[in-house]
Amino acid sequence: MKNYEIMYIIKPDLETEETKQVIENLTKVFTDLQAQVKEHKEIGLKDLAYEIDHFKKGYYVWQLVSASPEAVKEFNRVVRITEEVIRFIVIKEGE
Repeated sequence: MKNYEIMYIIKPDLETEETKQVIENLTKVFTDLQAQVKEHKEIGLKDLAYEIDHFKKGYYVWQLVSASPEAVKEFNRVVRITEEVIRFIVIKEGE
């Protein structure tokens, strides 16, 4: 298991409960595959550096995860089909 830093941006026009559900679903991808979420920070609603899909703001979430490559691959698959996420990045720690 390796450490990965993950950040994703959720659409700002969602209700609080919808945002929490998206975060829970994406975190569940890791926990279902025996990965460990070491740190989790909801940075909150911030201005974007540039407009994405006609949004000028986004809800930022950062996580430090200890996971297998298979878990990261599954996260990438799920986050790409999650319409509420407008951007994401996964970085292996040390790169």
